[in-house]
Amino acid sequence: MRTHLNGQLSKSNIGETVTLAGWVLNRRDHGGVIFIDLRDRSGRLQIVADPDMPAPFQISDEVRNEFVLSVTGRVRERPEGTINMELSTGEIEVIADSISVLSLSEPLPFQMDDQEIGEPTRLKYRYLDLRRPQMQERIRLRHKITSFFRGFLNEREFVDVETPIMTRSTPEGARDYLVPSRTYPGEFFALPQSPQLFKQLLMVSGFERYYQIARCFRDEDLRADRQPEFTQLDVEVSFMDEEELTGLMEKMIKELFHDVLSVSLPDVIPRMSYRAAVSRYGIDRPDLRIPLKLTELTDVMKSVEFKVFSGPANDAGGRVAAIHVPGGNRLSRAQIDQYTEYVKQYRAKGLAYIKINDIDTGRDGLQSPILKFLPDNVLSEILLKTSAKTGDLIFFGADKASIVNDSLGALRIKIGQDMDMVESCWKPLWVVDFPLVEWDEEGGRWHSVHHPFTSPKTEHLDMLESDPGNVLSRAYDLVLNGTEIGGGSIRIHRSDLQQRVLGVLGIGVEEAKSKFGFLLDALQFGAPPHGGMAFGIDRLAAMMSGVDSIRDVIAFPKTQKASCLLTQAPGGVDNKQLRELGIQLRKARVENPGS
Repeated sequence: MRTHLNGQLSKSNIGETVTLAGWVLNRRDHGGVIFIDLRDRSGRLQIVADPDMPAPFQISDEVRNEFVLSVTGRVRERPEGTINMELSTGEIEVIADSISVLSLSEPLPFQMDDQEIGEPTRLKYRYLDLRRPQMQERIRLRHKITSFFRGFLNEREFVDVETPIMTRSTPEGARDYLVPSRTYPGEFFALPQSPQLFKQLLMVSGFERYYQIARCFRDEDLRADRQPEFTQLDVEVSFMDEEELTGLMEKMIKELFHDVLSVSLPDVIPRMSYRAAVSRYGIDRPDLRIPLKLTELTDVMKSVEFKVFSGPANDAGGRVAAIHVPGGNRLSRAQIDQYTEYVKQYRAKGLAYIKINDIDTGRDGLQSPILKFLPDNVLSEILLKTSAKTGDLIFFGADKASIVNDSLGALRIKIGQDMDMVESCWKPLWVVDFPLVEWDEEGGRWHSVHHPFTSPKTEHLDMLESDPGNVLSRAYDLVLNGTEIGGGSIRIHRSDLQQRVLGVLGIGVEEAKSKFGFLLDALQFGAPPHGGMAFGIDRLAAMMSGVDSIRDVIAFPKTQKASCLLTQAPGGVDNKQLRELGIQLRKARVENPGS
C-alpha cells in the first residue's frame, strides 16, 4: 500500500514519486493551498494539496484530524522560509497527485497534542492515547529493553522457557488471584506471583540457564509503581555463587543503559549492606543522588532528661537519629510545620529541629524549642556528629526504630527534592546482606524478608533456630535512584535445609507438603546449587522513559483500583457460568468499576 514510511523521506528523495499512508495529525488551509501533516509510526511529513490538482484538493478539503489517508505524490524541497528544522522531514514536502480516504474518524475526545489529558480519559480511550508520539516512544523503548535482554541472555546460552500461568496457590508475600476450576468443583488455580518454584524446578531439571519475560499477578493495594499484572525479566542459573551471578547481571544492566540510552553507568556498582543502608538512609533502597544522610544519636540521648529522646534511646527497639540539612536555616516556620505534618504520615509523632544561626557562639547561636532540654555537652556532640555549620538546620526523629527509619527516610527524599539537592545522574547500588527473616509483631511469628526459598549464609546456619533474627541471607537487590529495579538470591537447594527454614517460619511438615511438596520432593533428586534474579520491566521502562508511573509504559494498564476503563473489567458473568463453577454470589457485583 505504500512505498515509503513518512519519517524516512529526506532531501535524497527529492523528485521521486512516492505512495504514503497514515493519520492526519492536522490540516491547514493557507489561502487556497491545503497542508496536511500525515503521521505514521516513523514520524510525520507535510502533504501539499494544490488547487491546480482538483481531485486531491477536493478530498483534502474534506479530511479532518485522524482520518486515515493514502497519498501518492512527488517529493520536493520546501520553499525558502518554510523549512522546519525541528522535524527530520522539515526540509521536504510531498505535492499530492492523488489522495484516498482509507478510514474516517469521529471527533476525538481529546486532541493529540494536548499535554493535560486526564488519566481516566486516557485509559478509557487508550487506543487513541497510544497514537500520541510520546506514548509510541515509551512503548518502543520498552520493546528495546526486552529485545536487549533477550539478545544478551541468548548469547550466553540461556534458554527461554515459559512457565504455567495457572498454578497452585503458594505463600509468596502477597494475595493471589484465584481461578475457580470447573472440572474440580470447589478447587482453585492461582495466577503466579512469580515463576519462583518453576524456575527452581528447571534448575533441578538440568537446564542450568533459564530466562523468561514473565507475566506476574498480585492482588495487592496499588500505587504508581504497582499493577495487578506486571512483567519481569526472570533469570535463574546453576553452579554460580552470588558474586558471579550479580557480576553477570551488573554487566547486563550496564550494557542495557549504554545500548538503549547511550548512558554509561559506573564501572563498578558500589555495594552496601542492608544494615548500613537503613542506618544511613532509613530505607533499603536509598537514592544516592541526594547527599543527605541520617546521623545516629541513640547513645548520645540516653542520659538526657528529655523523655522524648531518652525514652526511645533506652528502648531496645528504639532509635534517635538526625538529618543535617546544609543551608536549612532559611526554612521558615511554616515550612518546618509542613514537614512535621509530612512525617506524621509515617507514624511519627512530631519533628524536633535546631537551627544553627551562628555555630561559633555556642548555645546562643542556636534556635530551637528543645534547646532547654539538652545540656551543653549533648549539644556539642550533636553538632560534632552531624558536622553542622552556620546556616544549617538539624531535624530529629525519636521513636521505634522502624518509625524513625520510615519517617526520616521519607523526609530525606522530600527535603532533597524541595531544596533541589537531587543530582541529575544515574546512581546504582547493590544492597546485600539482608536479614533472612524478620519478626511480625501482629502475627507473632517470623516471616521471610524475601521469600521462603532464599538461602541463609552458610556461616549462619548454626544459629538458624536459636537466633533467626541475626541470620543473614544470600539475597541481593539492585537499586537505581531510589527504586529497586531487580532483586534475587541464592536458593536453598537441599531439602533438609529447606525444611529447617520453613520450620523457623512456622510452616510445619504437613503444611509445607500441602503447599509446595513438589519442590521439596524435587530437591531430593540431585538439585544443583542455584540462584537467580528478577528485574521489573515496567519500572525499568518507566525510569528510562523519564515518567513517574508505570502505567505510562504499559500498553493497556489497570487503574489504581485495579479496573480497566477501556474494557470495563472486571465485569459480571452470567448465572450459567457461575453454576458451572459451583459459585454463588453473596453480594451484587459492582457495575462499571471506577478509576
